[in-house]
Amino acid sequence: MYRYVFEDGRHIPPFNQPASLLTIGITPLKLHQEEVLVRYFRGDLTLAATFPWHEREQIRTVQGPAIVYSDNLWFDDEFFATFMSRAGKAGRACRAAFLADDPAFRAYTLPLAQNFERGRDDQGRPIYLVDLWYFPQGYDRDILPIVISSDAEEMGYYSVPDFMTMEQGELTHYGTQRAVVSIECWTHVYFAGIIYSLFGRGSRFDRHVRAHNLTSLRLLWRAVMEQRQLLSSSSVVKVGKGTSIHPTAVITGPASIGDNCSIGPGVFIDNCTIGDNVTIDDGCVLMMSSIASGSFLPFRASLYLTAVMENSIIAQNTCLQMCVIGRNSFVGAGITFTDFNLVEQKPIRALNMHGQLGEVGQVVLGGAVGHNCRIGSGLVVFPGRMIESDVVLVASPQRRVISRNISYEESDHHLSGSLAHTRHYPRPSEMEEEVESW
Repeated sequence: MYRYVFEDGRHIPPFNQPASLLTIGITPLKLHQEEVLVRYFRGDLTLAATFPWHEREQIRTVQGPAIVYSDNLWFDDEFFATFMSRAGKAGRACRAAFLADDPAFRAYTLPLAQNFERGRDDQGRPIYLVDLWYFPQGYDRDILPIVISSDAEEMGYYSVPDFMTMEQGELTHYGTQRAVVSIECWTHVYFAGIIYSLFGRGSRFDRHVRAHNLTSLRLLWRAVMEQRQLLSSSSVVKVGKGTSIHPTAVITGPASIGDNCSIGPGVFIDNCTIGDNVTIDDGCVLMMSSIASGSFLPFRASLYLTAVMENSIIAQNTCLQMCVIGRNSFVGAGITFTDFNLVEQKPIRALNMHGQLGEVGQVVLGGAVGHNCRIGSGLVVFPGRMIESDVVLVASPQRRVISRNISYEESDHHLSGSLAHTRHYPRPSEMEEEVESW
């Protein structure tokens, strides 16, 4: 099987990197795509060519059998396997699609997305076409849309008084069986890495246990043998080699912890994915979050539905709710990322890759911090706000509450004339210019 890749070089704010280089969960998107394909084809896969994303006509040069996809597209194993199974049975050129009224895709995939083409299926229903094709014998202009359902179920994550919903529905998320999203905004990183990955994993686990009595008995037997609670047994909590976990730490699954990690006393972890060489010290609380490799959480850091990329530090007493933190960044002690518009009480908005504000479709949502940032202690960040890569922020009487997006030009290291903080992630328009070190 050959694979052809459309490379989308457009940068995603506030990270100033193409989507393919961003970490989704604990894995860079480009590597995630390759891993999904390798697992399905069992290694029988050859990269034939790459095309610039905007040169769509290049797809006519594809020779089969071949898989063609865009490198900014995140999809899980279940979505890809379903597409390939149905495309193989069709025996003709196919393209993945989903219904416009699919509740999960409407909630997470469509807001702020502009890469999907509209169409209709054979029943006349509105669909969106995904940049994922299968050609059994090379390019063929007669392409059949394969409509894939998320098969989602609602999963509550807050139990709060009704006024918090602002008459926009309950505070729930969808647990999906299959998921796909085009990474065009930091919110898509959040939806792919947290909602589609962790909520989806939890939903698939729950459904499997409900449908298979033998699995339930095996889980119970393993828990009895290990003298642990059922959701803390090794059947649902996967721990890598060389990882040290203090006896007083509480970990409930489904969860995955990588190699050579250190989990300190009093730590609570629920339905999280943690990479390799991660240190989580005393009293930290992590719920439905992902921590990429090399990160460090000192004591009493709290993360809720939050994604942290590689080699970042989340300092003590910091509260992150529904946020995305870039790689090699420092978030100082006592910082709070709020997730609810108390005054305006209207849907939260965020910027897409074109700098346009749009509604994210969520009543509650945190903020985003780019790569190589240094955020000082004591700040409060409003919902949906972004801090661009390479920014240094220090709390002061003039700026203690972050109520708008912060650009690189507003970084506090400009004021001090510091030479220690180097810019590593310039904007595309500045890539060819000489970047000054401060």
